[in-house]
Amino acid sequence: MSYILSCCSTVDLSKEHLEKLDISYECFHYVMDGVEYPDDLGQTMSFDEFYNRLKNGSDSTSSQISVGEYEDYFKKLLDSGKDVLHVSMSSGLSGSYRSACTAAEMIREQYPDRKIYVVDSLAASSGYGLLMDTLAQKRDEGMSIDELKDWAENNKLNLHHWFFSTDLTFFVKGGRVSKVSGMIGGVFEICPLLNVSVDGKLIPRAKIRTKKKVIPEIVNRMLEHAEGGKDYNGKVFISNSACYDDAKAVADLVKSNFKKINGEVLINSIGTVIGTHAGPGTLALFFWCDERVD
Repeated sequence: MSYILSCCSTVDLSKEHLEKLDISYECFHYVMDGVEYPDDLGQTMSFDEFYNRLKNGSDSTSSQISVGEYEDYFKKLLDSGKDVLHVSMSSGLSGSYRSACTAAEMIREQYPDRKIYVVDSLAASSGYGLLMDTLAQKRDEGMSIDELKDWAENNKLNLHHWFFSTDLTFFVKGGRVSKVSGMIGGVFEICPLLNVSVDGKLIPRAKIRTKKKVIPEIVNRMLEHAEGGKDYNGKVFISNSACYDDAKAVADLVKSNFKKINGEVLINSIGTVIGTHAGPGTLALFFWCDERVD
């Protein structure tokens, strides 16, 4: 192809998956117990170790990719002689889109014969990953860089993200849930059900009591919104933070309700940057759907 498809590490897909799709990526960072690490898809620190350390009291903070890092990264891609379509993590959750746009603007004059586009995915985690997976497929089907950029802009809101958490500790720590609500939620086993809004922000939508009830409820949201209803024939991705059994339960329920899905339900780990804010016990379901409107 005459262009490179690019993203950030917060797509929460495996290194092997991105390599198979021929997608380039740049890594966010996180600091755990005073040591900085790259958010490199579990290569430097395994997800098991990361979440075990969180459970045992380790402190983690995340940082986005700087303008300078994006500038160096884009230059490396453009020096290959190809154009670049970079899709960023949602601007509603990170400033990385703005940083990527600034870097792209700074280097365009240095590469007058090259195209460099930056698209705000309005997505996160493996929902962002599902968007990239789909864009790679359309690239391989022959879409030009301009056609693919337009397709991404016109269709990115047709991607739903539904999340729930069985442990509110890190939502309280990050300020998304008050201390009082977190305490009450823990006592009454409340699992908040959230989704990503039209402007790419994480919004609480319901409070479901007990994990036993929230698992079928998250699949009910797919039944309500999935493209084609029960005849949905697209891909389904799930991401989880150290709660694989819950992810498997949701995947099995999806497969029992949607007989025409494309391949197996892909279960991924929530990466270290998003996991820093979500903590252990968070699960997310992603699929193509009707357009997000709020």
